Amino acid sequence: MNSIDLRFFAAVARSGAMNRAAAELNTVQSNVTSRIRQLESDLGAQLFVRDTRGVSLTVAGTRLLPFAVEIERMIGDARRAVLDDGIPRGPLALGSLETTAAYRLAPIVTTFSAAYPNIDLSVRTATNDVLLSDVLDGRIDGAFVAGPLDRPDFDRLQIFVEELVVVSRLGVASLEAAISQVGLTIVIKGSGCSYRQRFEEILSKRGIALVRRIELGSLDAILSCVAAGLGVTMMPRSVVELSRDRANLIVHALQARQGRVRTLFVSGKRAHKSTTLLAFVEHLKAQSAAA
Repeated sequence: MNSIDLRFFAAVARSGAMNRAAAELNTVQSNVTSRIRQLESDLGAQLFVRDTRGVSLTVAGTRLLPFAVEIERMIGDARRAVLDDGIPRGPLALGSLETTAAYRLAPIVTTFSAAYPNIDLSVRTATNDVLLSDVLDGRIDGAFVAGPLDRPDFDRLQIFVEELVVVSRLGVASLEAAISQVGLTIVIKGSGCSYRQRFEEILSKRGIALVRRIELGSLDAILSCVAAGLGVTMMPRSVVELSRDRANLIVHALQARQGRVRTLFVSGKRAHKSTTLLAFVEHLKAQSAAA
């Protein structure tokens, strides 16, 4: 068993098929199949169940997967550490919540890019759960996520404090009127969204469990549907105030402990932190201090 075989194993486990793993690894399918068979022979255990639809992990394969992923991550960290010459340059892949990317990041990205013109910065948006997973798996260098975050495998830096509010159409007089109606509909993003989770927790604590959920992919779409009277939602006040539908919306404040949410910048605690990433973190600290 060697690190290359484990890398092939992890790719097959991720993709669920030998041909897709071959494409990811930039090799031919026969090479992937040969290495998996060699790994199974070395370990004396079958790692995949093969059928016409692809492959799936056996119980033994499931036990092996975390070790393979960790070794794959360590190899990537080692490669990046060797190539890091101490000069901030090259790619920097970040992740962000959609709200943060749309309404908070522009000044940070603009000033950072001006200070470090040799860094190629990219930002992708996703939910909290996806971003945290991508950071740990090394797909991105760091991410802006919603707190609180009580996990020892992340380094974190508080960047913003957002005020979450419940949002309804015009004519809804109060928070109670907005969320206590019979047949309540909440308009939200998909599972893994931190604001959705916070909203559902608030409703549950008020004894409101039977709600209809409408999932939409963008903040603009959610607010447009709320303005049209389709339901209610919860998101940062700053997003609502800049919405094109603001004139047709009512904002309902929450208690401070319910409405305050901290935006954190996180990176993997055990991962190699490149000079480029460290430069971005220092820039964030300077921006936060100046705010």
